[in-house]
Amino acid sequence: MNFYFEAVNVLDKLDAKKGSIKGVLASVPEKNRKRTAALVIETLKYKQVLNEVLDAAQLLQQEKKITSRNLALVLVHDLLLAKGIQAGDGPIKQALLRHRTRLSSEFQRAKIKRGAKSNEELAQTDDSRAASIPRYIRVNRTCWTIEEALRTFNVQGYQLGDPLCSSKSFRRDDHIPDLLAFHPSTRFIDDPLYSTGKIILQDKASCFPAHILAPPARDDAVVIDATAAPGNKTSHLCAIMRNKGKLYAFERDRKRFSTLKNMLSKAHCDNVEAVNSDFLNISPKNPQYEEENDGESERLNKLATFQLKMIQHAMTFPLVKRIVYSTCSVHAIENEHVIRQALKTEEATGGSFRLARREQVLPAWHRRGIAEELDDPADATSLVRCSPGEDATNGFFVSLFLRDSGEEESEIIGKKRKAGEDQDQASEPTKKRKKKKKTKSGSVP
Repeated sequence: MNFYFEAVNVLDKLDAKKGSIKGVLASVPEKNRKRTAALVIETLKYKQVLNEVLDAAQLLQQEKKITSRNLALVLVHDLLLAKGIQAGDGPIKQALLRHRTRLSSEFQRAKIKRGAKSNEELAQTDDSRAASIPRYIRVNRTCWTIEEALRTFNVQGYQLGDPLCSSKSFRRDDHIPDLLAFHPSTRFIDDPLYSTGKIILQDKASCFPAHILAPPARDDAVVIDATAAPGNKTSHLCAIMRNKGKLYAFERDRKRFSTLKNMLSKAHCDNVEAVNSDFLNISPKNPQYEEENDGESERLNKLATFQLKMIQHAMTFPLVKRIVYSTCSVHAIENEHVIRQALKTEEATGGSFRLARREQVLPAWHRRGIAEELDDPADATSLVRCSPGEDATNGFFVSLFLRDSGEEESEIIGKKRKAGEDQDQASEPTKKRKKKKKTKSGSVP
């Protein structure tokens, strides 16, 4: 039954709005993740009709051994829509089987009521928003180049085109250089490219933080990812850094830390040091870093308070020059309000932090911050928003804080990145001559 309890735990977290499906499933141990994900997703597809069956059969009222609705949902799903309950004949399974006839009868009644000729017609698959979001994959440049990836997909029968119009069309993204968009129905979970870490399944909006931070690919660069699990953004930072320098990835939760380490190994991230610790407990004066660093309403309020503390703590690191703050939320209380408060903190004013200008933060992206939610409406142009259902992404928010003293260097780095990717092939003596000033960056997802 442990498998079912794992699925129930995921559903409970989703009901409590403790994360997205992708994020919550990422915390499931990898050996159980694929099976758990399949059950959770299928149960959610049939949740409406399964709830109706449970209520009509009065299962929860009659069986005290079935302690939660989500437990009943996953078990009834497998009883009625799969190959039966995959567990030994324990008391919970027996309790459910006593009601098999009544449950099956109510299920058939629900089908007739909806005019469904098959079980598949009962599934909730009319999510127009999901159908308008491509399947995004990020080419992992720690393993191969974007050109090699394009050739590989061409060999597999894919052609450049509109991914929403054809299951065999794909395109390069306009904003993220290493991102490719495929038809929403395209699956890569069993593709060797995915299992070997050559491609990363990552939503477009989730790629913005690392792209905006734009850490340099230099041996003396140091980056901190303050809340790193499950590891997509961390591996993206690593790829941008071309596995050079040092990338500290903090994760306080033990299970999510295990997920993070598996992801970093799979993505071939050699410059990352994963740390199973709360970033808020890390001292900015820790010699370990100084040596390397030369060079709903209550729930939302709690989240915002925590997120503000993360930004403030990141600002106390004396050599930090760039801090990306991003969320997968569309709520102003977690986004503009946090930015508004952060700019007024002692850490920001004393450390000379300000918001980066629009031209330094995805200038071609059309949707910016909400001006009326900020003290200075002009700050809205410095912020990036993604609106679900309108931008072909999930909801997201990104901002970039700069320390004034690092402005010139930030602009130089931007120019170098635009010049192309050939710099990493420069001779070793050339690289040594460029190491004049060490840079430290920070990321607060």
